[in-house]
Amino acid sequence: MALDNNGYPDDESLEAIRTWDLSKKHVTELLELVCENWQYGEAAYNLTGKRVLKLELHTYGWSGNEDVIDALHHNFIFWSMYWVKHVRGGHYYFRIQLKEGL
Repeated sequence: MALDNNGYPDDESLEAIRTWDLSKKHVTELLELVCENWQYGEAAYNLTGKRVLKLELHTYGWSGNEDVIDALHHNFIFWSMYWVKHVRGGHYYFRIQLKEGL
């Protein structure tokens, strides 16, 4: 899964984000996929923490990043468990509490 020839997230990546099963796959693998498909690199996303991860995603109005956010939003379990807030202008904040031993 990767970006397509135009630098947009490919359909396979977006579908994987949308349907990621957190009961079978670890959330950190999903976060890696999201970050791989996010344009503008670390200027547009920030992932910090060890036991509690804090993820900030900033779309910069780019439609590819908006597509990734849309896919995450349609992943009901991820969004309901980890979404903290979003701010007008494409700024999204998540807090991920990792389980002990993972």
